[in-house]
Amino acid sequence: MHALNTDTPLDEPSKIAEIIVPTMGEEALSAVLSNGATAELLLGAKAQDDCAAFLLDGAQVLVTGTDYVRGPKFSLYEKGFIRNYDIGWYLAGANISDVAAMGAIPLGLLSVVRYPKNLPDSDFTELIEGIRDGARAAGALNVGGDIGSAERIILSASAFGVVEPANLLTRTGAKPGQMLCVTGPTGLAGSAMKLANSGEDISRNEYSALLSKWMRVSPRVAHGRIFARNPAVTGCIDTSDGLKGAIETLAHASEVSIVVEEKNLPIDDSVRVAATRLNCDVLDLVFGDSVDFELVATVDADAVKSLAEQCAEAGLDLHVIGRLDSGSGAVLLRDHGTTEIPGASWRHT
Repeated sequence: MHALNTDTPLDEPSKIAEIIVPTMGEEALSAVLSNGATAELLLGAKAQDDCAAFLLDGAQVLVTGTDYVRGPKFSLYEKGFIRNYDIGWYLAGANISDVAAMGAIPLGLLSVVRYPKNLPDSDFTELIEGIRDGARAAGALNVGGDIGSAERIILSASAFGVVEPANLLTRTGAKPGQMLCVTGPTGLAGSAMKLANSGEDISRNEYSALLSKWMRVSPRVAHGRIFARNPAVTGCIDTSDGLKGAIETLAHASEVSIVVEEKNLPIDDSVRVAATRLNCDVLDLVFGDSVDFELVATVDADAVKSLAEQCAEAGLDLHVIGRLDSGSGAVLLRDHGTTEIPGASWRHT
């Protein structure tokens, strides 16, 4: 194999043959849905064919999604808090999170890696390894995609998975009378970004929980599958645009009103510390533009307890944070009454 620290980076065919294919290792993947339908990988990245190929048998819905990542233009990357491996993992996790939100079993990831011609092979390898490991951690494989030169690192990916036809979760399934649940605390990733931009050294141990949200995105696949197999769960969305954005999107898409109860919000201690450092209301961080990739789900009120018990048996958290009514919009219930939900949602510009 070519030395990865060579002054002359490998060309694209050599990168595939000498870096990507050995990095992927032996690929074997199969999934079995609760209705007996199966999906099996026939051709993956190692085959170096025109496409990856899966054998699908039985009734199943294929779900797909795609997201672009800014590559090294992450301010945390530029400040030295995350590296190429972390960006690769983030790319995989962010895309697979959308599959999890639909209640699907993730199967694969198609990744696009564009890079400057002078990028060291060691940096390229780190990216590919991060994508590989991020996908594998979520139970999927990086089965192919595209590489090529560009003026800077540009990353994009498409994730796909399968779910039983009757179990597909959408943003439009919420109903009045249901309860609103979230899989974990939010605001951690946004807190890391805001602290770093304020000049704080977020590599310190007290901020490890915040920084890990960027370094090791963990799609809530297990939660999504429990939700999908439970008919009491009818709506779901991930918090890639922040908790405020997720709640408001659910309310709009399903044409319901949502009341979030402040007293029931799970708030990580590290987010409280960040709020103190930033001299801001902790709820601005909890609801704000934070890419935590938790799931927000709507559940029939009489099934919440059993769903929470089912999650607990699997070692998973579930927090009931509000209720759904007829009407439209979303508000926060505080001790002194209802207010607008604080924070700012992510805006795609």
